[in-house]
Amino acid sequence: QVQLAESGGGSVQAGGSLRLSCVASGFTVSRNCMGWFRQAPGKEREAVAVIYQYEYSRHADSVKGRFTISRDNAKNTLYLQMNNLKPEDTSMYYCAAKLSDGCDSGLETVFGYWGQGTQVTVSV
Repeated sequence: QVQLAESGGGSVQAGGSLRLSCVASGFTVSRNCMGWFRQAPGKEREAVAVIYQYEYSRHADSVKGRFTISRDNAKNTLYLQMNNLKPEDTSMYYCAAKLSDGCDSGLETVFGYWGQGTQVTVSV
């Protein structure tokens, strides 16, 4: 059974940092396309970053240079390191997995499995 469990969200002041974690079970993170998404109230869900099976990654322009997606294969865990956080980063963040055909569309890839989300709130 595929499961994704996010953690690491919280409240932080602008300029601060957080690291989100997503522990996966039921499949191997290193062999699949993984991604982080976010959705703020009243807004559409947006892709933040994706990481391919062979370590190549892509980040949305809005977070490029501030956020980094990575994974620990031994722990079967996906991470999102978020630095220099801004109030506009406030959102619910979700981990996602695609278990076939890889990240075939980059940041537009359609994911089939989702976690429950973790809230990130950035204050001025």
